[in-house]
Amino acid sequence: MEEKRNTKKRIADSLKALLSKTPMEKITVQEIAEQAGVIRPTFYNHFKDKYEVLEYIIRHDMLMPIKPLLINDLMREGLTLLFSNIKNERDFYDNAVRIEGQNSFESIAVQEVTKLLVEIMEEKFKGTMHFKYAWLSRDAVAGYYAQSMIYVVLEWIKRDYIITPHELSEIYEFLTKSSMVDVMKEI
Repeated sequence: MEEKRNTKKRIADSLKALLSKTPMEKITVQEIAEQAGVIRPTFYNHFKDKYEVLEYIIRHDMLMPIKPLLINDLMREGLTLLFSNIKNERDFYDNAVRIEGQNSFESIAVQEVTKLLVEIMEEKFKGTMHFKYAWLSRDAVAGYYAQSMIYVVLEWIKRDYIITPHELSEIYEFLTKSSMVDVMKEI
């Protein structure tokens, strides 16, 4: 099991290194495998394609480090850590956000953040969640906040990280805790 985890991590690190220098559409599975020091069939034993590797990176490198903070209601600290980690690997994320189409960075990130938020809700509330409005569900709430979080991340990266991770987490917290009218009054 440990060897399998290590192999997956080596493959993920390989994609991160390659994507830091090369657009995703020009990276082949063969190149990822060679960089990781594995043969192509080994790659396919762990991942179906390079986009599944990207899912793994988003899940394990981006989101798993912040999960304990979010579970313990340390949203600002969790987001500051998330944004700091992204900025520390800016070459990778600068190219990752350019991935478009069916397997875009945005769609994969929203999917993975939604899963994380659902997990957190399940752990914190253990089936005791009840919504006042019938169309609200844990998946709808998680999807809403995942969309907003990824939007903020994408805009921040596209704007060349013009504010600090701490400032960005303060802004995100302000946006999520304020009404649109309150936000417009602050502008």
